[in-house]
Amino acid sequence: MDKIWKVKQQGDSNVIKHLSAALNVNMVIANLLAQRGVTSFNEAKSFFRPKLSDLHDPFLMKDMDKAVERLEQAINNQEKVLIYGDYDVDGTTSVALMYQFLRTRIKDLDYYIPDRYSEGYGISPRSIEFASAEKFSLVIVLDCGIKAVDKIQQAKEKGIDFIICDHHNPDHIIPNAVAVLDPKRPDCDYPYKELSGCGVGFKLLQAYTQKNDVPVVELYDLLDLVVVSIASDIVPVTGENRVLAHYGLKKLNSNPSLGLRTIIRFSGLDGQHISVSDIVFKIGPRLNASGRIEHGKKSVEILVVTDEEQSTRLGDEINSYNEIRKTLDRDITQEALDMIAHDPIQAERNATVLYNRDWHKGVVGIVASRLTEHYYRPTVILTESNGLATGSARSVKDFDLYEAIGQCSDLLESYGGHMYAAGLTMKIDNIPAFTRRFEEIVRNSITDSQQSEILEADAKIQLSEITPKFYRILKQFEPFGPHNMTPLFMTENVLDSGTSRCVGRNMEHLKLDLVEPTGNSSIFPAIAFNQASHYEAISQGLPFDILYSIAENEFRGKTNLQLYIRDISAKIY
Repeated sequence: MDKIWKVKQQGDSNVIKHLSAALNVNMVIANLLAQRGVTSFNEAKSFFRPKLSDLHDPFLMKDMDKAVERLEQAINNQEKVLIYGDYDVDGTTSVALMYQFLRTRIKDLDYYIPDRYSEGYGISPRSIEFASAEKFSLVIVLDCGIKAVDKIQQAKEKGIDFIICDHHNPDHIIPNAVAVLDPKRPDCDYPYKELSGCGVGFKLLQAYTQKNDVPVVELYDLLDLVVVSIASDIVPVTGENRVLAHYGLKKLNSNPSLGLRTIIRFSGLDGQHISVSDIVFKIGPRLNASGRIEHGKKSVEILVVTDEEQSTRLGDEINSYNEIRKTLDRDITQEALDMIAHDPIQAERNATVLYNRDWHKGVVGIVASRLTEHYYRPTVILTESNGLATGSARSVKDFDLYEAIGQCSDLLESYGGHMYAAGLTMKIDNIPAFTRRFEEIVRNSITDSQQSEILEADAKIQLSEITPKFYRILKQFEPFGPHNMTPLFMTENVLDSGTSRCVGRNMEHLKLDLVEPTGNSSIFPAIAFNQASHYEAISQGLPFDILYSIAENEFRGKTNLQLYIRDISAKIY
């Protein structure tokens, strides 16, 4: 599938000139700042030098005073307290954060992670029965609960109080809990709305430490957990998230908790500088694998562990779950691709809906994402669970998947999610009808531009503009993430220096040495993964265009700049 290249709208020219002069940076760097909403010297200073003092007052969040008061009561009276969280990385890091802070303050403290398969997402009836039977008087819920109106009422009738810390959009009715902390509540005036679930839990602890004169170092010592949640939950790396991620990465790189240090070792990251990308692709998937293959409680166990031997045992166990997850992911993805390849009708469709009763429920979301990337069309992957077809859906840019699925609601037992990702359950007999209607809805509503992947370059530059100083400043844009992605550059008419070659186990990658046709003798090393199909044309010495990011590459103790090519010679408009 051809990708379409597009250069992003450039920043205001007056702002760019002002930033360039005020910061003594070139126009490309100034433009990158303007694109990110940075318009003045002071804003640039805050962007490049985040400070923990920039964090907002936690008491600006609706119900924060009630939450702190109830937490103080539980600590003073030594009540039985249960910490509850979702089984994904945001949920398990949230539970670990709260548990690590409270375990020296509350003697009778425990945590609960619902089973992905038997209980599902959110507050489960089984967990309420557990809390009641074990006589917990307070449950602190993290990364879920904002829509659990009925469940909270049931718990209230059993004499159980709830503090909810969530970051998802609420329904029209807010649960009748002691306190509901969620910056996305319509009646909440908190200045920053994009915190992760763990971030909301952090704000509760920040408020508690602020009111009770607890040394802030105790709280900041937990920021490695917060950055893992921010990166893994793909929330915007702006505002408070940028501050928390900046200092969380410092902690993760200098002195991570025992459990995270173990995960780092099993991820092959020992001795390396850990970035948001490393969390997304190496640390997060291992923590997620527990909930997908076994139980999310294992992830909390390693995140709060205090014994080195136990940490290593848990790390080995979790790493084995991740190997199983990778095998299932690879095998099921290939099966799904084969199903499409051998079905002529599938090739003509605007959407993909596939069902196999034997596929593992824990990886169908990953498979849906991979097929969406491959065919670039809305995708639903279903398997059988408890006698029903259940699965995950993923979308393409700007297509509202949630609305499309909602138009099939009469065929569904349940569904939930948002514009780009959703979960759904239906009777197995309804799959053919759902497939036909979903395809019709997508065909009638998707636009031409939504059916081709668009790669957006931040700026068009010459290779000669890539200098050590340019890269040093570029690194200060970290931490990267949504709304502050790694800058992508476009350069036209580059040439192979004559030493480019195919590499990789199956010779599927390109190792390039590039030059400009201007006579500049500098050679720019580059790697283009899975793009060996371009080798023949490149080796003929003809000029071509590249879309790429810039990074450091260490080889035999020497560090050089290297271009990571995203695409070669695609269509530009």
